[in-house]
Amino acid sequence: MSTATGGNPRVRLPQRPGDPANVVLRGARLLDPAAGIDAVGDLVVRDGVIGGDAAGLEDVEAAGLTVIPGFVDVHVHLRTPGKEHAEDIASGTASAAAGGVVTVLAMPNTQPPTDNPSILGSLLQRAAQEAVVPTGFIPAITVGQQGDALTEHGDLAEAGAAALSDDGVPVGSALVMRRALQYQRATGLLFTLHEEDMTLSGDGVMHEGVVSARIGLSGIPGVSEAVQVARDCALAGYEDGRIHICHVSARETVEEIRRAKERGVHVTAEVTPHHLLLTEDVIDGDPDPARFKMNPPLRSEDDREALIEGLLDGTIDCIATDHAPHPADEKENPFAAAPFGVIGLETAFAACHTELVLGGRMSLGDLVLRMSTVPARIFGLPVPTLAEGAPANLAVVDTGAVDRVGDRPYASKSTNAAFAGVDLTGRVVMTLAGGQDVYRWSA
Repeated sequence: MSTATGGNPRVRLPQRPGDPANVVLRGARLLDPAAGIDAVGDLVVRDGVIGGDAAGLEDVEAAGLTVIPGFVDVHVHLRTPGKEHAEDIASGTASAAAGGVVTVLAMPNTQPPTDNPSILGSLLQRAAQEAVVPTGFIPAITVGQQGDALTEHGDLAEAGAAALSDDGVPVGSALVMRRALQYQRATGLLFTLHEEDMTLSGDGVMHEGVVSARIGLSGIPGVSEAVQVARDCALAGYEDGRIHICHVSARETVEEIRRAKERGVHVTAEVTPHHLLLTEDVIDGDPDPARFKMNPPLRSEDDREALIEGLLDGTIDCIATDHAPHPADEKENPFAAAPFGVIGLETAFAACHTELVLGGRMSLGDLVLRMSTVPARIFGLPVPTLAEGAPANLAVVDTGAVDRVGDRPYASKSTNAAFAGVDLTGRVVMTLAGGQDVYRWSA
């Protein structure tokens, strides 16, 4: 099990056994905005814990580098069980470590779905042997993610579930969603929701707009997301429940969440790096357009700007990757037939640092809050910190290093990266997670 402290004690975050880190990072910028730390100095990690005597420890020259709390990604797909050829717990969490991520939560749309304590227990056991970083699991809200019968929420909570979700599909029935929110009072488990009115999405494969009309592909309108968000915010407000909105993509959705927060609904939301950086325009004319196919789809520039504005003003609370691996042969299908999803664990920090920090939209400290502190707090997870006495859950980054995505092999089993071929600035050079030294960059 992870040695991390804090957070909801019922949530299980297993990690494979490993030796505790013993290292001194010399002369780095130490940045932890939540703890009020921003200084140049040495950081000691002894026996996997921050602080203590530096004598006899490995010295790492870190002048010019920045040490920050490691990232917490509350939305990933590890494809276990059922599609281990695309990703498994070991490869997915190695991908996380390479991206400076120290905790991941895996979604339930596996084969079979993670919808009962037996499957959850099996995954937790596997993670205890295979997970490079502390790893939690989010089982389904409904049996088989079919939207009809509720899973055993109480038993899943007792078994160590991190939250509940039918991610990949929405909970279509308002009545079922209301009953789930009523049951939430007993379990306290957060619902993290894929929001989509399937009657509006239909057979759409990309954003409904100018580009879809021009190239002749069926579209998914932004309102298909927004109307479902409006419904669930209304239900959460009525039942005094807590919901978290997955991968917000549309201006209309940002506006719905903003209105819900203003009237006191307990709603939080996440946005992905690809929705923050890319638009529908990248699909038209690209020789490999399926790498830009995801659900929700890349939308217009106006939507993208609304997402950034929503992140900056707090309407959108945090950043998560929706890391969704697929084998190359599946993504090589024609766009309409290719599966939805892109990988993102290894590129999330660099992408957001390039667009948001170097682009002048937010500070590095603010980005750390949105990728680490805030998601951990929303989900009741241990909050990574550089404070003395805390377990080492940190990333060492070179904020000036430029890398072209795809030039180095991915730690993930899959290569369906939306940013492939793009030069991004901001390299993770070391990750300590759960007190273990789990990643070091090498040329």
